[in-house]
Amino acid sequence: MKVLIPGALRSYTEKGEVEANGATLGAVLAELDRLYPGIRFRMIDEQDQIRRHIRIFVNGEQVRDLSQPLNATDEVVIVQALSGG
Repeated sequence: MKVLIPGALRSYTEKGEVEANGATLGAVLAELDRLYPGIRFRMIDEQDQIRRHIRIFVNGEQVRDLSQPLNATDEVVIVQALSGG
């Protein structure tokens, strides 16, 4: 499935769009980490939760649950929130 990567994580993928497979969101993120070592830790914390500054959308709807089932035709968009003043 198509996964859109935010600019801050493109140092891992070297492109803004990649392909990954998995039956769940967690499996897709694990596949991304297999293909691009270290990228998962930037999105998922030590408690296996999506980090507060990361938003993940599947087909335009925000998802917070790594067990969310996915289809091969889904589009996953990863967004990194900006902070500062």
